[in-house]
Amino acid sequence: MKKILASLALFSAMWVAAPSFAADAITASAASATMEAVVEVAVSVQNTAAAIAAPVMTVNKGDNSWLFVATALVILMSIPGLALFYGGLVRSKNMLSVLMQVFSIFSLISVLWVIYGYSLAFTEGNAFFGSTSKILLKGVTPDSIAATFNKGIGISELIYIAFQGAFAAITCGLIVGSFAERIKFSALLVFCVLWFTFSYLPIAHMVWYWAGPDAYTSAAAATAAAATAGFLFQDGALDFAGGTVVHINAAVAGLIGSYFVGKRIGYGRDPMTPHSLTMTMIGASLLWFGWFGFNAGSALEANGTAALAFVNTWVAPAAAAMTWLLIEWLWKGKPSLLGAASGAVSGLVVITPAAGFVGVGGGLVMGVIAGAAGLWGVHGLKRLLGADDSLDVFGVHGVCGIVGAILTGVFASPDLGGTGVWDYVSNGVAASYSIIDQVKIQALGVLVTIAWSGTVAVVAYKLVDITIGLRVKEDEEREGLDVSSHGEKAYNN
Repeated sequence: MKKILASLALFSAMWVAAPSFAADAITASAASATMEAVVEVAVSVQNTAAAIAAPVMTVNKGDNSWLFVATALVILMSIPGLALFYGGLVRSKNMLSVLMQVFSIFSLISVLWVIYGYSLAFTEGNAFFGSTSKILLKGVTPDSIAATFNKGIGISELIYIAFQGAFAAITCGLIVGSFAERIKFSALLVFCVLWFTFSYLPIAHMVWYWAGPDAYTSAAAATAAAATAGFLFQDGALDFAGGTVVHINAAVAGLIGSYFVGKRIGYGRDPMTPHSLTMTMIGASLLWFGWFGFNAGSALEANGTAALAFVNTWVAPAAAAMTWLLIEWLWKGKPSLLGAASGAVSGLVVITPAAGFVGVGGGLVMGVIAGAAGLWGVHGLKRLLGADDSLDVFGVHGVCGIVGAILTGVFASPDLGGTGVWDYVSNGVAASYSIIDQVKIQALGVLVTIAWSGTVAVVAYKLVDITIGLRVKEDEEREGLDVSSHGEKAYNN
């Protein structure tokens, strides 16, 4: 196009100047001016083409506003949502300890995220870790812009930092449920620092870090940009809102922790029924409410993809809750509130990696599968593993996180109503989609997450155990952690 315009301009100049050859009326300076005009036209065309290829990134105030709301919703999931959900499931003598653990972990990880977490997870480094270029958010100002998933559209980097920090905080909080009622408070905090640094941050970087859509201007540019992305992002793994980064990652660490800390005194012999299913119901409802920010917010824009994720976050857990409830009803003769709440959480977990990639029909099917898978994880797999995973973190988050990650590869297919994979060079959906190939990629992401989180967890638990010890004394456990660890009671009757 540039050559055509330049040729036309040159031809026009020659046509105008043609009579001068007969009349000898055009001077050398006039010819020079004509050539300068031709060059200006060519340069103008080049600048216009460059502007079209690489639009200037600007912040959309509507997208920014949505991220403010979504971030607050994710924070609500941790405190009070997760705290109340877990707290209601333990015995009354340990209620306050669980609230304290979740609240303190949220605060601790929020601080660490600002100091070094964001920098190591979301800056360019290598395939596994970012750099230290934004330690203490160095260089981030109110004018800093973070990329979204559309070219030329950005959001304020500060709200993106807060959004991702809330993800990190709730991931570490999830682990608490695996060894509730018997871990030392100090041991828990030290473990979280180690695991957050060496497991959460690298996996978040591997799955989610990339240069942004504006870097994908051509095939060559795309290859160069992809080379700077995280390991699993380079491989093509799909994880919309954290099936691997959050759920599988935390569940594996929790399961290993339940082995290291050991079973509760009287486990399998004494009744350990939840002391307040009312609190658990409130917590589950707050989790579901906040999860709309968790999933729909991960679109990073207030657009159709966010709407798809929102609807899937509504439908999938509803289907999972009803599936769990109906199976339990047929199996035990009575449907339980705990079963319905656990089913809803199973559905929320399974749809997390898929929320913006699968159609509503696919989300509905995934919810039904999650209800059955979560029920098996809590009642069947738990017995096979022989672990005292107190609040079934692995049975729900691990099992349904794995199922969700794999099924994302299936239902993201356009043939099944999914969105397919976006080609940022052509700025459209990729021409072909192979379910088998994508499922293989998803499976690799699951295996890498299990292996990485498991290895870090084993080393971290062992270090804590040989230094300060993981478990409270037997008499302290019998008394309850509320009083023995914190000198308070959740209830003063």
